[in-house]
Amino acid sequence: MRPGITFDEGRFPRAKLGFVLLSSEQTIESDMMRWAPDGVGIHFSRATNPDQITADGLAGMLDSIGPATAVLAPDAGLDVVCYACTSGSVVMGESAVCTQLRAGNPNAIATTLISGVFAALDALDAKHIVVGTPYLDEVNQIEHDYMVEHGYDVLSLEGLNITNDSDMVRVTPEYIRDFAIGLDRPEADAVFISCGALRTLDVIDEIEQAIGKPCVASNQAMLWHCLRLAGIDDQIDGLGRLFRDH
Repeated sequence: MRPGITFDEGRFPRAKLGFVLLSSEQTIESDMMRWAPDGVGIHFSRATNPDQITADGLAGMLDSIGPATAVLAPDAGLDVVCYACTSGSVVMGESAVCTQLRAGNPNAIATTLISGVFAALDALDAKHIVVGTPYLDEVNQIEHDYMVEHGYDVLSLEGLNITNDSDMVRVTPEYIRDFAIGLDRPEADAVFISCGALRTLDVIDEIEQAIGKPCVASNQAMLWHCLRLAGIDDQIDGLGRLFRDH
């Protein structure tokens, strides 16, 4: 190395977050890059999956998560690594996924997208939940049961029965907004729109204004949770009550 070179902390002195995505994912990268605070690094890797979002396909990802994590900015000193798939998190389970994440990067805090959702719901004191997803019924049932097992009262869960991830990314934000509003019930504490592929962040404030209560969205909850795990407490306008109040 040439003598006299000067160094600083780089572009990301506050924190560095790593996300293991589905190989078919098209929404999360742009959401994370758009909304991450200044000084926070956002890094990505991908684990192999078919475009068809089925229970068997999601379960088959498990062995690829560790290797994908191992090549995720291995020398960057990541603070948090997160498996960025809601449905995959519930199909494989948080414990199994986090074991793989830690195998790939033992020095970072390991978490999953559904872990972020649960942390967000708890912060909002939301126990009675209505849920909307783009998934097939077989995946919806697994998600319903997983949330109930973790102490949430799932008042209803409606899916759009879309098979392909490449179709989920094309559901319009306007449709998502109307879908979310239509799910609400008076007895619900919050509406949860599940799936990182959906462009819910584009309309989350509109949803909350219409229903008068919190809307939790997969990518909102994931980013919020990862930032908080990394010690970043920034409040961000445009991402719902979660980021404004917690």
